[in-house]
Amino acid sequence: MSKHEGKEKKSGHNAAKEIHVSAGTMKESGEPSEKAEEKQEGSNEEQVAEWNDKYLRLYSEFDNYRKRTLKEKIELSKTASSDLITKLLPILDDFERAIKASDINPGTADPITEGVLLIFNKFLTLLNQQGLEQMKTIGEEFNTDFHEAITNIPAPSPDKKNKILDEVEKGYMLNGKVIRYAKVVVGN
Repeated sequence: MSKHEGKEKKSGHNAAKEIHVSAGTMKESGEPSEKAEEKQEGSNEEQVAEWNDKYLRLYSEFDNYRKRTLKEKIELSKTASSDLITKLLPILDDFERAIKASDINPGTADPITEGVLLIFNKFLTLLNQQGLEQMKTIGEEFNTDFHEAITNIPAPSPDKKNKILDEVEKGYMLNGKVIRYAKVVVGN
């Protein structure tokens, strides 16, 4: 039997039947059935929906990561200087004590005390630009979130009960966060 004869036998009506027919997916003529097309279309649509869902989840996860890291960087830059500023607060207190001890009166002070006052104002301005704020305490309601009670004394009048009567050490906040609690005397 030659090669041509084998091809001629398969090219007849029986050749169409020799095609592998999977259960219900191909007709005997070799064309896909309607069921198979619908199944394949449904399968493709499901795959597209699945990939689209995966893409959207991945995109939103990345977007959340980007926002979170940006927020952390901003917060870090705001509070990165907090250690240094906390260490500078005793120097600020010393300046205030020196000014208070010299009893500077405008126009009558000697050049050294005026220089100390000038340096203090520049130093305080620089710290304020970095986000440092002094807490207001005297006459305010005692609040444990901002104040540390050193002593309690009898209130001179009923309206001064649970109010701050004196400040022993100033409290400071850096960008809205307490870095040093104010040490105060509270009226009972």
